[in-house]
Amino acid sequence: MSHHHFRFPFHPPSHLFHLPHHHTPGNSKIISLLLGPLLFGAALLLIPTSFTFDARAAIGLLLWMCCWWVSIPLPVSCTAFLPIVINSLFDLVPMDSITSKFFSEIIILLFGADLLSLSWEKCGLDKRLAMRALCIIGPKIHQQIIVWFILATLLSMILPNAVVCAIMLPIAISMLKFVGEKDVRNSRIAAIIMVAITWGSGIGGLGTPLGGAMNLLAVDQFERLSGQEYAYISWTSHLLPFLALLCIANLLLLFTIRPNKKVLPGSRYFFEQEYAKLPPMSRDEKISLLLFAIATIMAFVRPLYASQLPGLKPAYVFLLTGLLLTIIPSCKEDRHTLLGWAEAEKGVLWGLLFIFAGGAALGTIITDTGAAEAIAQIIAGIDLNGGIVTILIFTIFTVILAETASNTAAAAISLPIVISVTQASGLDPIPYIYITAAAFNTAYMLPTSIRAIPIGHGLSSTFLFQHGLKQTVIGITLITLAGWLFINFWPYFSSI
Repeated sequence: MSHHHFRFPFHPPSHLFHLPHHHTPGNSKIISLLLGPLLFGAALLLIPTSFTFDARAAIGLLLWMCCWWVSIPLPVSCTAFLPIVINSLFDLVPMDSITSKFFSEIIILLFGADLLSLSWEKCGLDKRLAMRALCIIGPKIHQQIIVWFILATLLSMILPNAVVCAIMLPIAISMLKFVGEKDVRNSRIAAIIMVAITWGSGIGGLGTPLGGAMNLLAVDQFERLSGQEYAYISWTSHLLPFLALLCIANLLLLFTIRPNKKVLPGSRYFFEQEYAKLPPMSRDEKISLLLFAIATIMAFVRPLYASQLPGLKPAYVFLLTGLLLTIIPSCKEDRHTLLGWAEAEKGVLWGLLFIFAGGAALGTIITDTGAAEAIAQIIAGIDLNGGIVTILIFTIFTVILAETASNTAAAAISLPIVISVTQASGLDPIPYIYITAAAFNTAYMLPTSIRAIPIGHGLSSTFLFQHGLKQTVIGITLITLAGWLFINFWPYFSSI
């Protein structure tokens, strides 16, 4: 088809890319609504009394929220407020530790990133970035999946995974809208690409100790055990094989999700021609892009100025640059500033912020009530000999913690247990710490932590859970088998 016959943006027939709307039928909705509190009550009654009441309630809350997040009888962001409701009724933990999650540093970071991406739409930068992405990546869906996933993985090795996910998703969504995928919430192609970015952002941190606070907890354990400074290159040389295996598994599973169309409308040549027709960047576009670049770069080089400006963490840099948009005058006659505050109030993805905060609040209740520690003590009491079953138990326990609490909480709880169990069994804990590190960087299913970000942009939590469950099983299997093989056949793996 010659490009002069091509109408752009192309609007595909509505039936091609749409996932079913998540309107649960009447009876099913009632059942789902009732099942959540029934699971909560069952946890209180059926979990052994060796668990405290607060710990049983925390596990019940986890089951309740998982049920509603998957079946969606209510909007996902509504479910996110359950920790506040349940804690107000049962006083499980200090309420401040729950409500503070709804305006934590990560929420501030996401809010600032949202303001920056909103300005792109107002000045037209989103279309320019979308077209540039299409020129570089091309229209083939498999190419799109590979590039977005690998880029997210590489960036999250050196940047906080929430930053990577928050800055990449708006660009990808702008690209999809530009080629006609206007209804991102019901677009199967959009769902696959959002999952690719989110999974890449999640596991990329495994590549270096800079990937997140959870990795630094493991580094601290290595230094305590060895009594010497830990070389960061050692982390990468030990864990890169795990990351490579997980990346391959992630991509293969993403390729099995059928997008209903193998190519986005248009060709690379067409996109290049259209990009060439764009006018020069306006002043508004340049400023919006500059502020975004400043926020991203300052997050990257944080160690260089942390001692001089200890309070200026990435969250506050993103907030500051986002707020500047509401002050800097616009060059357009019909606009006073780059982003009006009324536009910001209307355009911010408030649901995303609530979902992320609700997941963090759930994690706080699970850890602070002692529920996670009680389960950890049961594992510590099992007679483990260090074989493949030991590795499997460590991996499953750590992955569940990473899914339900956070990567950092999973590391803080699982690492001392792994070390104490292995030392009590006369085993070298070093290789098991590496395996545990691979596990607490692996989470795919629930809309907690960074997985709340695509949900806020319109990804179905059911879609995330269905495919995330498969990847979780695959990930646990790969980490367990690879860990066992490395311990037995790769002597270097047991060294620091």
